[in-house]
Amino acid sequence: MTTGDPDEPRRVLLLAHIGREDAREVARAFVKALTAHGLVVRVLANEVIELGLDTALIEVVTGGDASAGCELVLVVGGDGTILRAAEITHDSGVPVLGVNLGHVGFLAEAEYDDLESTIEAVVHRRYTAEDRLTLDVTVHRDGEVVNRTWALNEASVEKAARERMLEVVVEVDGRPLSRWGCDGVVCATPTGSTAYNFSAGGPIVWPGVEALLMVPISAHALFARPMVVAPTSVLAVEVLARTEGAGVLWCDGRRTVDLPPGARIEVRRGAQPVRLVRLHQAPFTDRLVAKFGLPVSGWRGSTERRRRLAQEAAPEGRDA
Repeated sequence: MTTGDPDEPRRVLLLAHIGREDAREVARAFVKALTAHGLVVRVLANEVIELGLDTALIEVVTGGDASAGCELVLVVGGDGTILRAAEITHDSGVPVLGVNLGHVGFLAEAEYDDLESTIEAVVHRRYTAEDRLTLDVTVHRDGEVVNRTWALNEASVEKAARERMLEVVVEVDGRPLSRWGCDGVVCATPTGSTAYNFSAGGPIVWPGVEALLMVPISAHALFARPMVVAPTSVLAVEVLARTEGAGVLWCDGRRTVDLPPGARIEVRRGAQPVRLVRLHQAPFTDRLVAKFGLPVSGWRGSTERRRRLAQEAAPEGRDA
């Protein structure tokens, strides 16, 4: 990491899942430790009271770009809280470091019991940031753009009423591909391939792969398979005008847009990536095994590889 202007104090924006006591406790521990090392901790005004923080120790921000001037955003919570942080930093490009208090927490880099080593990594700048591909999403009605939004994980077009099926035509690069009667369509990034895309039966794609994914949800059609296309492709979902009732566009499960019959949704690679902090260089395979609890007993691999993994697992071989 770059050291920045030595005359400017180092700032960290802290976001936490304020509805959980364990998150509030970890957030207070981060404030105490980081400020003791001379870092300025910034907190959103509407979270200060809930977190039980002394305003004399922190920098309170009430509006505007909360992450402006910050070195990173430290997030205490699950993937939902990290997605909230991604919304805040989408324009500024400030990297996000997630400390997982959720269940799986694919977007998080650290676990709550790694508190001390995470603090040391931030204080001594022992971290890197990697860009993650995002989606730019536009909603069209009668040839006019009526809404613009974006997503880090996925943009999903879904039926609004449980009792009705959504009738759509999907398109890739300006060419019609198929018509589906379905519960919806998921357009995802590699980062989001382990989220809704995975639950819908889509493939897991390594984050280093640049691609866009399209996965139908419960489609009644002969051809309704998950697809992986080039990052330069443009995906489109048209809600047929004859569809009874409306649909809804969900972006990262956080932002919604109502879709009347005849609406057209276009999804392309986002112009602005989201930056995620990395503390370790562990392969994505190891992350999958750890997060999903995959069975790997019986694996032998190469002798050299097994020896190196055993050394890394030993307490004295761990690198904070």
